[in-house]
Amino acid sequence: MATFSYPVSNSIIKCSSNRDHHEINVQKLNNIKINGVSSVPTTKIDVALSQAASTCFASVAKNGLVKDEQLRQNIPTKKQLVDPYRQGLIIEGGVGYKQTLVIRSYEVGPDKTATLESILNLLQETALNHVWMSGLLSDGFGATHGMMRNNLIWVVSRMQVQVDQYPIWGEIIDIDTWVGASGKNGMRRDWLIRSQATGHVLARGTSTWVMMNRKTRRLSKMPEEVRAEISPWFIEKYAIKEDVPEKIVKLDDKAKYKNTDLKPKRSDLDMNQHVNNVKYVRWMLEAIPDHILESNQMSDITLEYRRECGSSDIVQSLCEPDEDGIILNNGVNQDNDMSLLNGFPLAAEIFKGNGLMGSFENGPLRYTHLLQAKGKTQNEEIVRGRTVWKKKQIVP
Repeated sequence: MATFSYPVSNSIIKCSSNRDHHEINVQKLNNIKINGVSSVPTTKIDVALSQAASTCFASVAKNGLVKDEQLRQNIPTKKQLVDPYRQGLIIEGGVGYKQTLVIRSYEVGPDKTATLESILNLLQETALNHVWMSGLLSDGFGATHGMMRNNLIWVVSRMQVQVDQYPIWGEIIDIDTWVGASGKNGMRRDWLIRSQATGHVLARGTSTWVMMNRKTRRLSKMPEEVRAEISPWFIEKYAIKEDVPEKIVKLDDKAKYKNTDLKPKRSDLDMNQHVNNVKYVRWMLEAIPDHILESNQMSDITLEYRRECGSSDIVQSLCEPDEDGIILNNGVNQDNDMSLLNGFPLAAEIFKGNGLMGSFENGPLRYTHLLQAKGKTQNEEIVRGRTVWKKKQIVP
């Protein structure tokens, strides 16, 4: 009789091919609560776990043996409504996903707030868990069964994240994510991060994904069988809506700040054997002066991906402050020679005695970024970026 165990809270749940034993152990889930609150009816948890266990042991019965990796992952082959192990739920009429998480000590910086890298990693994790719950996940990095048959993988082409307030250490957050169509051959994925304590939206993100052939490393059209898999999950809902995305200019070697000879480490590679997109943010930040990083927090980042970065690439990080204009408190970019009578934030700072420069220091800062791979004859763009920064909020 095949048996395996999962730890949940202080008890152990054992799933076995003996139905009587399975039903007894499933009943132990009646007392499971997510962050102290029962977020779904017990019957839904029973059904979800029953389906997962049945799927697993049907495979055991049919094949006699299951690969160790398959047994340990136990990827669902059918749509699941609840995942008590990841504290995840299917929402939005059966197509969206919500996951409850706690900000851990290793996800925060010296100021006790989650780092941008941690936030991006959480967005990536919830996206993958959404596909996991859908029953479409193959053994690839978020790839569906149809994508694996066509030797395709997902690559992100554009991403934007806006942070109003960074989660703090120990805070419980809910992350909602969903997908929608992006043109004929792309997919859009959005996120909302909420504080469970206040209900306020802390951050929001949007991204565009396209398919690439795993072998040729060339972009590919979306096969009809893949479209048939994922299109039922598409909804028309936007976390960030831009009518016309602002173009990011390309920097050259005359950029004010540089960091050269950056080399990917083995730990920077993901399951698709290229540098994970979250690592690019770290390289970008390394080109920004320390005094900016120490006194400011990033409130908006936009990334436009041009090509993948491999383990053998040598990368340059270029950064240029936006000195063509100042962003005022209303978020509007103004020319430096604007009238003070029309610039209330400037006037307010002057009346406070902080002078003209005081208004500049307190207003958001903008930077343009470029990561490029050094080539023998010319450098190749990896990703263009734009960041907006605001003064840090001190957490006691």
